[in-house]
Amino acid sequence: MSSLRELPVFPLPEVVLFPGSPLPLHIFEYRYRMMMASVLETDKRFGVLMWNPQEGRPASVGCCAEILRYERLPDGRMMILTLGQQRFQVLNYVREKPFRVALVEWIEDASPTEDVQSLAREVKELLQDVVQLSAKLTDQEVDLPEKYPTLPREFSYWVASNFQGAPLEQQALLEMQDTAGRLRRESEILASTRSHLAARTALKEAFKDQAEPNF
Repeated sequence: MSSLRELPVFPLPEVVLFPGSPLPLHIFEYRYRMMMASVLETDKRFGVLMWNPQEGRPASVGCCAEILRYERLPDGRMMILTLGQQRFQVLNYVREKPFRVALVEWIEDASPTEDVQSLAREVKELLQDVVQLSAKLTDQEVDLPEKYPTLPREFSYWVASNFQGAPLEQQALLEMQDTAGRLRRESEILASTRSHLAARTALKEAFKDQAEPNF
């Protein structure tokens, strides 16, 4: 397969798609209805790029989305379900209207030169700690899903996809072409989150002990 191709691209604010992640979309703008009609006539693939409002332009690295299911609504809008596939780098735009089409190059992580399995185990342990502390803090049952990717690269994508609410951090993780580096950064983020949650949990327990009557 050639590493270059032309790809219609869909810029989305604060949305970073990762390989293997689902992305449901509501298509209502006319130009993107046209895009989806064109995409459905070919290989059902288009690029998703995070729109950076601070820079006023889309990111240069995104992820290809494949349409799995779609529904056309009576007024012309569409509901689609997509799944993230390969990552890509935008080389240049070949067309701007009626929708953007970019010349892209597929990108992959470099072959690992260190033990990514141990890094993945470390990230998993930190993630479990964060989930347990979150459950304790919110008094709700929270647990890791039964099924998630086990291979280090795919696991790193899955973890990054769950850092919702931090699109710039997600974009930085998407752009990394080193599985070990991505896992190390995720470890740093989760360790910081764990410390923050542990402090909040301890504070909650302290207030709870003070509030309880001592007979």
